[in-house]
Amino acid sequence: MRVISEQVKSHGESFLKGTLILTVAGFVVKVIGSLNWIFVSRILGGEGIGLYQMAFPIYFFAMTVSQAGVPVAISIITAERVALKDIYGAKRVFRISMALMFVTGVVFSLLTYFGASWLIEWQFIRDPRAYMSMVVLAPTVFFVTFLASSRGYLQGWQRMTPTAVSQIVEQIFRVVTMIVLAELFMPWGLPYASAGASLGALAGAVTGLIVLVYFHIKLEKDIERDYGPKLKPIPGTEKESTITIIKRIFTLSLPVSAASIMLPVVSNLDLMIVPQRLEVAGYSVHQATELFGYLTGMAVPLVNLATILTASMAMSIVPAISEARTLNQNDRVKNQVASSIRISNLVCFPAFVVVFLLATPISSLIYNAPGAGPAVMISAVSIVLLGLHQVTTAVLQGLGHTKIPMINMVIAAAAKVALNWSLTAIPWLGIMGAAWATAADMGVAAFINLYFIYRYTGYKIELKHIFKTVCAAAVMGAAVKVFYESTLSAFGIEAFSIFGAVIVGVIVYVIALLLVGGIKESDLERIPMIGKFFSKALKKFGIFSR
Repeated sequence: MRVISEQVKSHGESFLKGTLILTVAGFVVKVIGSLNWIFVSRILGGEGIGLYQMAFPIYFFAMTVSQAGVPVAISIITAERVALKDIYGAKRVFRISMALMFVTGVVFSLLTYFGASWLIEWQFIRDPRAYMSMVVLAPTVFFVTFLASSRGYLQGWQRMTPTAVSQIVEQIFRVVTMIVLAELFMPWGLPYASAGASLGALAGAVTGLIVLVYFHIKLEKDIERDYGPKLKPIPGTEKESTITIIKRIFTLSLPVSAASIMLPVVSNLDLMIVPQRLEVAGYSVHQATELFGYLTGMAVPLVNLATILTASMAMSIVPAISEARTLNQNDRVKNQVASSIRISNLVCFPAFVVVFLLATPISSLIYNAPGAGPAVMISAVSIVLLGLHQVTTAVLQGLGHTKIPMINMVIAAAAKVALNWSLTAIPWLGIMGAAWATAADMGVAAFINLYFIYRYTGYKIELKHIFKTVCAAAVMGAAVKVFYESTLSAFGIEAFSIFGAVIVGVIVYVIALLLVGGIKESDLERIPMIGKFFSKALKKFGIFSR
């Protein structure tokens, strides 16, 4: 039995290695996506982009409802089966989930296709020219549901490389198809060009699925090599009925789907409240619209960019926690929770410092909008809180408590609405009040999550480690400010000053962390590829004890 356990473990990747892989993939996908909009916007123009954006939210909503929580659910259940060495059961869960996704994919694709004309007829979509874009997006929903189930199964085996590779390939084909078809169909008119761009989502989903098929074949070969061609249920285990497995998938996935739907709901509430309360604060309609754009279109994307690593860690840690929980390895669960939260803080605190101190220069450099500085500066607080929220949500999901993060998000959203209403209307706060409300939204959800994590695992937030991280980040902040101001006054090149300040700040931060003992040797050694090398090197300098 010991040999089999080692085989099961060898099939997967450590959650830190998975985090690194997904982080790199996430960064590449965002870069490709950013470049895509430069080209597509030049082809379609503002009006064509408007037609595309009218159709995309409908597709996004159908996709979210049909499969948003499925990868998490399949990942949890598969990790449980693999942990118990029930490979037959893991494969059976996958087959059932694929059949379930086939049904939901067909249903929601048909609803999207036939609902397009109804949405236009009832003027939920104001411009009838968006009809073609909605129609061509309908089959994409079908393929995306298969992508979700397939990725969840492979993640349950703690294989994050397939998800990362498929995301990159999907994005490349989506972007290329968008650009080529938009350009190709433009002579026929904007509705056709917009529909051509929408077909990019279909091309991406299909190619992403093809990539995953390759990784599934590879996994099957590994399973056959280690366990033989004929798998059987574990002796003495009760075979779950198909209905029981489907109920478990729904039980785990529906709260995650509901939490995903909360994001656009909260965004719409922001749209209804923030501009109106800015007008109460004394801003004109034009000024309120501009400030709202600074927050939602500039500050929020920066926060999301700064938390790519924690978002990737959240995806990677779910099956790791689920496996340890299934094996009743409580100490391992607690160690993984502690490690993930430490890493989140180690990454998010310096990101907060950089964005907070250089908010206006960064806004000028990236967006050519120095007016966004105040919104970006306050939104920097959300980096630490969002990172903590992402990780704690994933931990609770891995523990099988998917309902708790969803309920916490509802409570946090209520707090955000109340704070948006009160703070944004204060003249001296304005859009900064809305930014504080967004930070509070993340913070309330994160700290309630921490309470439940303590209840179920006994983990307590490591205040001593946070203090050391804050001290190192404060030293970094001083270095960033001094370097930026001195080089800007000396050379007058803002881009050089910003990038130089970031590089110097990171170096100072790492040195300060090592000096105050903010990096644990065990955490450093777990970093893929380079961790053990740096650990040995630092021992030679007496940083870690030999």
